[in-house]
Amino acid sequence: MYHRLSTLIVLGAPALALLSACAAPPMAGMVATPFSQAALPMAVQVPAGHVVALETVGAGEITYECREKAAAMGQHEWVFVGPMATLRNRQGQAIGRYFGPPATWAANDGSSITGAQLAVAPAGDGNIPLQLVKANPAMGAGAMAGLSHIQRVATRGGVAPQAACGADSKGQRQVVTYQADYIFWKPA
Repeated sequence: MYHRLSTLIVLGAPALALLSACAAPPMAGMVATPFSQAALPMAVQVPAGHVVALETVGAGEITYECREKAAAMGQHEWVFVGPMATLRNRQGQAIGRYFGPPATWAANDGSSITGAQLAVAPAGDGNIPLQLVKANPAMGAGAMAGLSHIQRVATRGGVAPQAACGADSKGQRQVVTYQADYIFWKPA
């Protein structure tokens, strides 16, 4: 017991915040705080008339490839190839995955959706942008059926690598880690 307590004291507030985030879900009869998009930029807010259907945390990797710029021969850049992430509910249970292209959210129940990006907004240095996606009709019945929008919020990491990308590294791939909350919406 002393060892655990001393660890919490040494780690301080960040450790306590992490532990509280991993706490058990509210007991029956208690109301969980619903997701609020009030602090999000308008560009990535879901239009009125929709409600949250599912909240997930996606953690995984994004692959980039060093390619020659189409509009500038002889110059190179890291180009997004695709993501691969596990989707977990707020209790930490793996309930699906996110991959692409095309961007696909697939639930463990066999249902899945793709979508088209509507808007992005900056999320701070070193983080992929916030995003609003219009969902296509779901494939299969299940958790993804009836959804209208997907928001990518609370992003951490995932930006293109800082490694050099030039003629000598053309075709090389780099994988970076990222995390984001994916909020799924449906019409009210």
